[in-house]
Parts: sequence; C-alpha cells; structure tokens
Amino acid sequence: MTIEQQINELRRTLNLYNYKYYVENNPAVSDFEFDTLLRQLQELEAANPQFADPNSPTARVGSDLTSEFQSVEHTFPMLSLSNTYSLEELGEWIDRNEKEVGQTEYVCELKFDGTAISLTYENGRLLRAVTRGDGSRGDDVTANVRTIRSVPLVLNGDDYPDFFEIRGEIFMPYSSFERLNAERAEAGEQLFANPRNAAAGTLKQQQSQVVARRGLDCTLYQLAGNKLPCDTHSGNLDAARRWGFKISEHTAICSSREEIFNYINYWDVERKRLPFPTDGIVIKVNRDSVRRTLGYTSKAPKWAVAYKFKAEQATTRLLSIDYQVGRTGAITPVANLEPVQLAGTTVKRATLHNADQIELLDIRIGDMVYVEKGGEIIPKITGIDLSARQADSQPLEYITHCPECGATLVRYEGEAKHYCPNQNGCRPQILGRIVHFIRRKAMNIESLGEETVELLFANNLLHNIADLYDIKAEQIATLPRLGEKSAENIIQSINNSRQVPFHRVLFALGIRFVGETTAKYLAEHFRSLDAIQSASREELTEAEEVGEKIADAIIEYFADERNQQIIGRLREAGLQLTAKERTKASNALEGLTFVISGSFANHSRDELKALIDANGGKNLAAVSANTSYLLAGDKIGPAKLQKANKLGIKIISEDEFIAMIGSNDTLPTSTVEVVAPNEVKEEEPTPQSTPQPIQGSLF
Repeated sequence: MTIEQQINELRRTLNLYNYKYYVENNPAVSDFEFDTLLRQLQELEAANPQFADPNSPTARVGSDLTSEFQSVEHTFPMLSLSNTYSLEELGEWIDRNEKEVGQTEYVCELKFDGTAISLTYENGRLLRAVTRGDGSRGDDVTANVRTIRSVPLVLNGDDYPDFFEIRGEIFMPYSSFERLNAERAEAGEQLFANPRNAAAGTLKQQQSQVVARRGLDCTLYQLAGNKLPCDTHSGNLDAARRWGFKISEHTAICSSREEIFNYINYWDVERKRLPFPTDGIVIKVNRDSVRRTLGYTSKAPKWAVAYKFKAEQATTRLLSIDYQVGRTGAITPVANLEPVQLAGTTVKRATLHNADQIELLDIRIGDMVYVEKGGEIIPKITGIDLSARQADSQPLEYITHCPECGATLVRYEGEAKHYCPNQNGCRPQILGRIVHFIRRKAMNIESLGEETVELLFANNLLHNIADLYDIKAEQIATLPRLGEKSAENIIQSINNSRQVPFHRVLFALGIRFVGETTAKYLAEHFRSLDAIQSASREELTEAEEVGEKIADAIIEYFADERNQQIIGRLREAGLQLTAKERTKASNALEGLTFVISGSFANHSRDELKALIDANGGKNLAAVSANTSYLLAGDKIGPAKLQKANKLGIKIISEDEFIAMIGSNDTLPTSTVEVVAPNEVKEEEPTPQSTPQPIQGSLF
C-alpha cells in the first residue's frame, strides 16, 4: 500500500469512527485506539505535505495560528423566523396557512438555543462555514467549525447534490458549559452567562485550537439548494441523515393543530431533561410546493414560525432610570436594576418603553419589580410587587427636557414616545443619523464604524452626513487608533458610496418613517429626489405603502432649510439622486395590471410578479375594477376568484400568461430585486430573490 493510500484509508476509518461516536452515539473503538490512529495520520501528513487536505480528520484538532474572519455573502439568504408566544397566535398562523393552501402537513422541531450556522458542501466535501451575520453576509468560520466533531468533513454515499447548503445551530451542551466555566473560575476569568453566549463566543475565537477544546456540538435542520433530493422537508432531512449529518431525533411530522399542540406541550416539560439548551419549537410546512405558494414577508418565510416557550420571570429592585436619545430624537427610558439571574443571564437593565408604560405600571424608584426576558434582547418590566413598596415612595415624574442637550421635549399627536426636537444640536441624534447613513443597507461606507464616527465628531471633522465628502485622508491619518492605511481605506469607501443607487441614498437620509422598503417604493414611483421634494401630500400618498403619516414626515424633512443645504452638498459630491432606467424584457404587458393567486407548476409567485414587472405590467395586491387579469394557479383563493367573477375580470393560467410575454420569460439582472405589495415591514431587510425556484429554506 502506498503512502497516499495509507493516508486515505486512515482518513476514511477515522471519519467513520467519528460519525459513530458523535452522531450515532455508538462508539466503535476506544478513545485510546482512536487517538492512536489519529496520531499515525498526523505523522504521515506531516512527513508528506503533498497529500494535505483541509477536510482531513486531523483538522478536528485545530490550529494555534491566529485567523481573521472574512465577510462572505450567503448563496441563499439566511432569513430569520417570526416568533409567537401563545398557542392562540400559533392557531391563527395555522388558520392563515390553511385558508390559502388547504389542510397541509407540518414538521415540528426543537429550537436549539445556540448560534446559527450555514455549511456549504461541494462534491461531498465541506467547503465553508458561515455565520448568519445580517442574513445576507456572515463571517467565514470554517477553520473553527472543522474542529466540531459532529460536523461531517466528507459526506457518506453518493446521492447528494454537487453543491448545496445546510443550515443548523452550533450550541454548547450543558456538560461542556459547566466544564468550561469551572476551568475559567479556577483561572480567575470571567464566567460565561449561559451556553448560548459561550457557543457564540467560542465560534469567534481566533485560534481554532481553542475551539477544539471547548466541546461545541452542531445539529442541522434545513437544506438550501436548487437540486435537493426530495420535495418535502422531512425527506430532505432523512437524506441529510444518510449523508452523515447530525439531525435531531426529536423531529415529528404533524397533520393537525392538535398534534402540533401536543408536541409543544410535551416538550415544554421534557426539554428540562435534555442535555442541551432549547428555547422553543419551530413549526414548518413540510411540502416545498406549499412553501412556494405561501412565500415570504419582507423579513421571514410565511411557511415557518417559532413558538417560544413562556418567558421566565424574576423579581428585583428598581434602582434608577436612564433616558436614552435615539437618532430620531425618540426618548427611551431604561431601568437600572439590582442584578438578578433570569433565563441563564444576569439582568441589570430593562426597557420601560415610554411615559405611558411607566404611568400604567405606576412604577417608582425603589419598587420591587417583575422582570421577563421573553423574546427581547433587553428584558422588560411587566409588573410591580405592591406589597413590597416602601412607605415613603413617590410617583415618578417623567423628564421634561432632553438629558443630552437640555431642549424641551415634545410629544407628537398619536405618538407614544417623547422626542427631543433639537435634531441638529443634540449629539446622539447627530451621531445616530451619521451612523445610519453609513450602514451597509444605506451607503455601505464599510471602513467607518461607530467609534470612528465619534472620533471624527469629537475632532470637529464631522458634523453631518455631507461632511463625509469633504474629509481628507491627511486629516484622518493623525487621529488616535488610525493611520495612513486606515485613512486611505475610509476615503476609498466614501468615494465608492457615490455609486450607491438612489433608493438606498433616500433610505440613508434618515427621513422619519421612511424605511428601506418605503424608500424603494418612493424611488420607483418618483424616480428622483427632486420629484419627491416637489410632490404634494396627495401625490406622495399615491406611491405604494405611503400613507399620510409618511407623507407628512417627508414634507417636514424637506421644509427644513438645513436639510436642503445638506442635500445640496450631497448633490455636489456626486451622489445618485436619480434612479437609473430599468432594463425591461419587453413592453408586452404595458398598461396591464395583474393579481396572482394560488400555486404554480413552473414559477413561484415572486417570480411571476417579477416577470410582470419586467415586461411592463403592474402587480396589484387585491382584485378590483382596475385589475386586467387574475393569474390563477392551483388552490386559488376563493375570495379573489369570487370577486373576479363578480367584476368580470378575465382569469388566465400560468401557460396563458407565459404566452402573453412570448419568449421574454427570463428576468433581466437589473429587475431581480422584488418587493411584493402588502408583504413589507419598515426598517426590515427584504429577502433576496433569485431567477430560479429554490428548494428548502432560506433562513
């Protein structure tokens, strides 16, 4: 046997033993035998570097070399899930689904409490591992993930797709967490608050050797790709299990809400016996064709939801209240508490939302308060223990002046929050608007961060967003923590931002209530900043998703002379204040309007909407007298069908629609960004669209 053959045989054997131990929980050899074989392989690889392989079992040991994480774009968007906290809400979600698609099958899974990961495999070998990040881009942590022994480096069998992603959760079992904290306590180091924080912190370690020692685990729960083996989620999970992935054994197929509720009630009790942390149940539609029919909101799939177990509650004392100022001037009261353990974390602060909430609770300094974590990052105060109230306590008086600049606070009609009106003289608002402007989904000035913005502000180089385009590299290079190279990178990023498209510039301006999606609609409707600025209130409300409240905020923004001056400087700096002409496949549908309902054999609904737009037509959310055609698939919504018949709207099939546009059934690259009417939320990311239907989840 040649050296290369010996190495390959050892790798195959060790991969098999690793799978049996960490995935099947069925050890085939002793630890001593495994370690002996691993040392043999390490010695052979060291002596024969020409046979190096990044997916060798020796990668499990990790390296002591320091690595920097590169930002990587997800091939398929990694979306989040909508949350529900009651069985009643969950029942309403099921009702909405079945009203649209009829009775369907669901898969219920435990919701692991760790950090999300996306693994990419090419030709059966691990190519890269990427964190969720912002859903579009994440950090490449491949070297660290290779040390997790439940992650297969090379797949079993030969029926897997050539290229696919599999999503899951990296978590820290309680045994690893307890051992790690014991070691840190002995070394006099700060303890991790909970297994989730420990898992996230470990995954971002710069040395994979450290990761290898900490005992992370990984379970996988969703495939993403264009050529998956099955048209059901459960079938794809079964295939992934055959290929060597660790798939939860507690997954169940449910055909009714009673079965779903029984699964939830069972695990709400039994989860406390599990050797790893969970915080809820994920319920997903099983069949891919039904998923495509249900589609997505701007943030999450409609065909999946996370049911979160009831929040834990703790009691502690309210010590004081801070008032924070946001970029729009909104004042948020935050309670400072005596530290208390809650859901595995030490809680010291909690949100109080607004003056109405404080008045409703009749909360007072010194009160014993009930605190819940729920699904929020910052815990919230839900009640007061009046029996423990001090005799000399006094009702709380909400502040009347901005804690930062001293301006008298205002409360706009219909608003729950108080606002500081001094937007051009209040430091947090100024900094907040600049930080918003440089965000990736806005101007994407990636070399600038919040700390650098504050540094430039403190050194009188930056007072508003227009100042960014006047800064010189030599002014930056002499500042603390910077230098010539950093200065050059910052200036280059600022220069690159001049090419950012108009709708993102509009979002970046920070106009109240104009989120990312509304900015897209405004840019699409008016095509230039000048047109938006000169539009009347009535004309503004003609744009999709723009109501009177948003229209008034836009008019108020442009009425401010200081904003006009900033826009003038941005125009001189060369920013894109006009939308580029869209490339259309044809004008075949010019002047026609369409409503889409049902599921289709060859296209998703989002793809059909994009084809309508690309060929000059317009999508409508509901059937009306202005509708030209109802594009109907299987299981069409009965209400839409009834209204179309009543109004005499022509109903066409998928094939008839494709015939209308002839050969123009391919989307131009400049029209693939789809925003579906009535499926958007302000200030939230819109899922990427793709010219081809994608099987599996995109989160």
